[in-house]
Amino acid sequence: MDAFGYLSVLLSIILGLAITQVLQGIGKLLTARARVTFYWPPIVIALVLLIGFTQSWWAMFGLRNHQDWTFLGFFVVILQTIFAYLMAALVLPDFQLEIGVDMRSNYYAHSRWLFLMVIGQTLTSLLKDVVLDGHLPERMNVGFHLFWIALAAGAASTRREWFHKALALVAAVVNVLYIGLLFARLR
Repeated sequence: MDAFGYLSVLLSIILGLAITQVLQGIGKLLTARARVTFYWPPIVIALVLLIGFTQSWWAMFGLRNHQDWTFLGFFVVILQTIFAYLMAALVLPDFQLEIGVDMRSNYYAHSRWLFLMVIGQTLTSLLKDVVLDGHLPERMNVGFHLFWIALAAGAASTRREWFHKALALVAAVVNVLYIGLLFARLR
């Protein structure tokens, strides 16, 4: 087994847990629907995260050609997946712990931390390229990263409902554009 094959096991496990966390949240949302006060932005954001986690796993295949692995390089890559898991843990309520769930209240109770994790993951994604390759990714990729950081910083700093509703829709569209423009094919 080569180094990437060995290291990718742990990355895949953590990303798999993040995906599982979101899917379980959606499943519990469906089964607890009678006692849930719905609020659509976290549902859209959960779906965006689900697609984003899948894209992250897809993009990490590009690391297979990296030969000079160091602990720092691997730690930065794994930190990106840790942030993904933490986002998954924050986006939807834990339906087992509450008798009645108000998704709006739950979302705003956790939104600041959720979007700080988005910033952390996005910065770590940029840092990964610097640590592993010695430079930032291509310009368009950096532009998308900066857009995500600005959007998440806005969301972390405000509780204005209109902003969070717009953010959910913009995030969905931008995520599709990001994947379509930069990651449509496995590299």
